[in-house]
Amino acid sequence: MHFNTMKLFEKVFLFCVLQFFFSSFLVPAGLEAAKRERFDIIYILSKDLGRVLDYKEELETIFGPKVRKKLKIVGKGDKYAIIYDANDSARSVTKTLVEHGELLRKAGFDEAWATKDQGFHSLYNVSYGLGPNLNILIKKYKKLYSYLGKEVRKDLFIERTNYGNYTLIYRRRGDKYSTTKIAKHHGKLLRKKRIRVSVTVENNNTVVYGESSLINDKGDPNVIVGKKTVNTRKRITSHNKKRVKTASRKKKEPSVKAGKSPVFLASDNAFEKTIESYINNLRRKGKIAGDEATGWMVYDLASDKPIIDINADHAFQAASMIKPFVALAFFHQAKNGKFIYGPRSRRKMEAMIQRSNNAATNWIMRQVGGPAACERILKKYYGHIFKRTEITEYIPANGRTYKNKALPSDYVRFLRALWNKELPYGKEIRRLMALPGRDRLYHGTPIPQGTLVYNKTGSTAHLCGDMGILVPKTRNGGRYPYAIVGIIERRSRPANYGRWMDSRGKVIRQISTLVYKEMKKEHMLL
Repeated sequence: MHFNTMKLFEKVFLFCVLQFFFSSFLVPAGLEAAKRERFDIIYILSKDLGRVLDYKEELETIFGPKVRKKLKIVGKGDKYAIIYDANDSARSVTKTLVEHGELLRKAGFDEAWATKDQGFHSLYNVSYGLGPNLNILIKKYKKLYSYLGKEVRKDLFIERTNYGNYTLIYRRRGDKYSTTKIAKHHGKLLRKKRIRVSVTVENNNTVVYGESSLINDKGDPNVIVGKKTVNTRKRITSHNKKRVKTASRKKKEPSVKAGKSPVFLASDNAFEKTIESYINNLRRKGKIAGDEATGWMVYDLASDKPIIDINADHAFQAASMIKPFVALAFFHQAKNGKFIYGPRSRRKMEAMIQRSNNAATNWIMRQVGGPAACERILKKYYGHIFKRTEITEYIPANGRTYKNKALPSDYVRFLRALWNKELPYGKEIRRLMALPGRDRLYHGTPIPQGTLVYNKTGSTAHLCGDMGILVPKTRNGGRYPYAIVGIIERRSRPANYGRWMDSRGKVIRQISTLVYKEMKKEHMLL
């Protein structure tokens, strides 16, 4: 038996023994109390709400919808926790703990533990309406987005609730007293608009609309930069290979003629050297370990040129970042009449891209004909994009997907084609990638609120990554688009998954922040 499994069973056994002791030897009054005790499961406890939110996103990739509905973020003093709200007996929770513990172990996650009531309290949000009509709530969302302040806008969402309803909320995740105070204030502001305001419990509902969705509705790949229309439909280049960890530069290669596979021109600038120096400094400090390889790429979509090219042609595990590629293979077949993109496949796509649901991903793959068929379609019809993308496996139930691979430059070529409207169902792919979620490129960074984000994260016990397009505002009223990819891959599993994922996610956010600051200087961003 695996050592970690032994540790888990030892803890569970001790938990059961203690429960037996208390239930068997307490006085009658105590015995009745013990019988009434209810227990939950805790997966993480931290003062950092951002870390807890990131961890929740990862947990949801390995658990099914029944478990996901019972996952809650709760508070206690200055700490937050993710719990499985079992509210059940010690015996029943012990059985669930063993089942969850095995899934967590296989996926490389940290161990969970059972607990009885520790004084955790629910978190609360402000609600502005509930109903079955999504379009009505979207119209109300647009009104509120213009009425309320910046701090509210970034956390204004429409969620899907049970029984086919939707709710428009300010996802504050605060205590009941302070949230009620804010709700009363908003109620006064919105009284003349005839918008009713109330307080609702945070229920971990699926988000279906948010700030990036709103901006995407108004967006156009022919972006207005100042008063000029920038058309980014140009050929791009393929990167010279670089040594893993430390990039060595070669001479620039010329672009090929139109109609042939495009090649990237390797970037060679002072800013790339600054990023390399920054990464090397993180290595010296131990924030990136010796067995960890990294890949970074930034591409200016407006001027159609690379900005950062570090290990852009090194093959990394793809993890969940492969999922937009799977979506493209599906949409290619749909465009050619192989099947219809209907309500069911739309729900599966949203689950795959927004919530990184593995079962939904495998369903999409099966429609196409399996992993090999997905890769074959991409290589045959989009070979100018996917130079070394490998799709060889379905996503395992525990989320341990290590065989699918891609180059950072493959992601950039895909993002560029997506931005330039060169892909089938591109508008739908952009909508899916703009659905609200916890990304590592914008959330948790000082990049100004109101930035349009198309992205897909990827995480396993060996990899932390994100790839996407950021479209921030400019000072003269326009927007400026650029693609960014950040990947950190390690050979061995981390001793503490949550701490490792949190720290490497912060590294990607730090690099994204540095890139934004550089783009701000060059292109008058806000």
